[in-house]
Amino acid sequence: MRFAFTEEQEELRRTVRKLLDRHGGPVIPAPEQPDPGYDPALWKQLGEIGAHGLAVPEEHGGVGATLLETLIVVEELGRRLVSNPFLGSTVLSAQALLVTGNTDACARLLPAIADGERIAALAWAEPDSPWHATTFATTAQVQGTDWLLTGHKTLVLDAAQADVLLVVAMADGEASLFEALPESTVTPSVPVDLTRRMGEVHLADTPARLIGRAPLRRLNDVAAAAIAAEQIGAAQRWLQETVEYTKIRKQFGRPIGSFQAIKHRLADCYTAIESARSLSYAASWAVSTQDDRASELASMAKSACGEAYSLIAAEGVQLHGGIGITWEHEAHLHLKRAHAAKHLFGTPQHHRATLLP
Repeated sequence: MRFAFTEEQEELRRTVRKLLDRHGGPVIPAPEQPDPGYDPALWKQLGEIGAHGLAVPEEHGGVGATLLETLIVVEELGRRLVSNPFLGSTVLSAQALLVTGNTDACARLLPAIADGERIAALAWAEPDSPWHATTFATTAQVQGTDWLLTGHKTLVLDAAQADVLLVVAMADGEASLFEALPESTVTPSVPVDLTRRMGEVHLADTPARLIGRAPLRRLNDVAAAAIAAEQIGAAQRWLQETVEYTKIRKQFGRPIGSFQAIKHRLADCYTAIESARSLSYAASWAVSTQDDRASELASMAKSACGEAYSLIAAEGVQLHGGIGITWEHEAHLHLKRAHAAKHLFGTPQHHRATLLP
């Protein structure tokens, strides 16, 4: 398969990269300071260039492009380790709404999500039900004309920042998608990756609206392709930063980048990321077009990109030396994000297992 981005897509990439480079890196609080959440100014500017509504149809207030353009933005956000709700709200929640086919719910919720005025969170995984589960302990019961949700959701992206909470729960034996009302209890969690906000959602007879059947396979494909794109963006920039640092860090009176052993390690990183990047782009295309190979390519990309980023993150910390283990340097952020992202939406081992006959 031959694949290339169009000039319009490359222009989108340049526009987003310029914006993110101007705003800098992630929002990380000092150990003694409260968590600031995310940068509202940057979030608003992403909305002004239409990033939030790229994959949302025009009739629902979006741009009417495709998911491929959205994943280009995800890659650029990953490149700068940006801390904001784009993945959970703009990508996962918006796609979950669209695939249910509930036009009333889409008309009511998507315009504000596409503008960035409201943030949505998708409560999906549970402590005993991994991402690829098809049944959940969270249940929905009918009471009159209302639905009541009971259960516990974990690893909910940007739960504390969300205005809209979408919950996957079992209703009449099927995994269904609900819009939970604000009575649900959200507890922020402290993840390994300080650049990604997460929370726990506790539901106890929480009023909710039924949206439709939860498109779990589609959500798994989108999530895997999206996190792979994010990993590729982060890994590419971190490898570039590491290569540049090996040109100025000296040992025995020479830049360490001149040593053959260091060149071999960097060459291994480059080989890994180039292979992973091809898979990431293939997965983004397949998921965007809903190709028959979408699930296969998404799993391949999630596995390869996770392994490549972990390799590059670890090598980067070592090759940066002492400065690479300080709080002020971003090296530890890459190491933590690489480790956490490998487990988000399924480990590389799980995704490789799905590819076996």
